[in-house]
Amino acid sequence: MSDQADKSSAEHPWPVRVVSQKVGAWIARLGWVWVDGQVAQITRRPGTQVVFLTLRDPSADLSLTVTAHRDVLDAGTPQLAEGARVVLHARPELWPVRGTLSLRADEIRQVGIGELLARVERLKRLLAAEGLFDPARKRRPPLVPGKVGLITGRASAAERDVLENARKRWPGIAFRVINVAVQGPAAVPQMLDALAVLDRDPEVDVIVLARGGGSVEDLLPFSDEALCRGVFACRTPVISAVGHETDTPLVDFVADLRASTPTDAAKRLVPDLAEESLRIRQARQRLRRVVEVLLDREQHRLDALRSRPVLARPQAMVERRAEEVRALRERAYRCLAHQVQRADEELAHTIARVRALSPAATLQRGYAIVTHSGTGAVLRDPAAVHPGDPLRIRLAGGDLPATVAS
Repeated sequence: MSDQADKSSAEHPWPVRVVSQKVGAWIARLGWVWVDGQVAQITRRPGTQVVFLTLRDPSADLSLTVTAHRDVLDAGTPQLAEGARVVLHARPELWPVRGTLSLRADEIRQVGIGELLARVERLKRLLAAEGLFDPARKRRPPLVPGKVGLITGRASAAERDVLENARKRWPGIAFRVINVAVQGPAAVPQMLDALAVLDRDPEVDVIVLARGGGSVEDLLPFSDEALCRGVFACRTPVISAVGHETDTPLVDFVADLRASTPTDAAKRLVPDLAEESLRIRQARQRLRRVVEVLLDREQHRLDALRSRPVLARPQAMVERRAEEVRALRERAYRCLAHQVQRADEELAHTIARVRALSPAATLQRGYAIVTHSGTGAVLRDPAAVHPGDPLRIRLAGGDLPATVAS
């Protein structure tokens, strides 16, 4: 029956007081805890011994109400002011009248600057071990960004330094400025929101996180872990320009580029138009001198080539070659005529020898060639024929038929 009584239903709903009691009981089970936060507001009401504090998370837009006896506050932190970092021992409680959650503190300790710096140093080692400071992952901002995202305090000297110096160096530079709190409990959440907005803007090529100088405690938001991780997660290059040259918050190590001051950030952000114009003029002058020297040298070479005889009187080379061609033609003619004459003489001698050895020449001297008319054989022996055989006698003047008589 008790288990059924502890359960609510549409037929047996719990009254508001029961729900409030049960929620309060669950919250009370957490017990006493140590809480770290930043005091956003202190309220001391006249005539009461209770002091109300608004304790804000340093890295997120979250806050809780803390109640403490005036003696607890005076004993631990009599000079406590808004913006101070504290560690308090408290127990969560649900106020049933309004259903609000608060912390009841019985001890409050203000965190000293030494302890804060020790925390920053421990965080620095942790982030370095995770690779957030690795130079290999740092991106180089563009030479001339199309639009610059600027995160800085409203109407601050840092904003004025960045804008004025950047526009003096490059008048056409465009900015998208987001003003945020740069110290206090709201600084980190506002800077994280601004980073997210600018990182999503496709026109923004680089983001500048700028703040002027201040105390170590004033610059602590720029060493916050959430802000460092937010800068590391940005796809757009981030330039850190926080404090003076001697100030080195952790965001300087995470950013893609560190500027010692906001003025230095403007110098690193864009080149100086006057200096670049001067460099261009000097480069053009050097290029013109180099070209003129090259042209002069080539002109001298052309003049030297033109002064040579072959170019000064080019027909002389043609005439000389024509004379050589004529000489070669005459030599070829003489050689050919000599060879033809010698061949003619050799041919005449050969004809004479052929004629001297020719049978026709022998016939001219009175000799004859006798052949058998039937067989056509040349007769060399009288016994080779018989009486009555027909013969053919070849003389120098022609053929003569004959018959063997006996």
